[in-house]
Amino acid sequence: MFQDLNKQFNASMGPLKALVEIQTRMLETLTRQQMECAKACVEKTLSQTHELSRCASPEDIVKLQAAFAHELEEALSATNSSNMEALNKAREEMESLTQSAISAFAPNAPKK
Repeated sequence: MFQDLNKQFNASMGPLKALVEIQTRMLETLTRQQMECAKACVEKTLSQTHELSRCASPEDIVKLQAAFAHELEEALSATNSSNMEALNKAREEMESLTQSAISAFAPNAPKK
């Protein structure tokens, strides 16, 4: 009896385990993307600092700053897009998991 109860408990925990796996993958992806973004920003800042020493006029500095701001904006926008893709993928997987779990307990439940 205990073995049957243990099997039933483990089977019922399957969706929760899957949910934890989805969240873990999502967080790993987001963390990796954020680390890459931070690294790119630091590299751009160091490059900018190095280039500032080569500027001969205030106009050169303004142009350099504008280019730096544009590059930084592109890097942040790309990371934002990647983050949203990872979040949407995780949401879709969670919705699918939830729908299948609901269907298992309530076969007549309306589906999306």
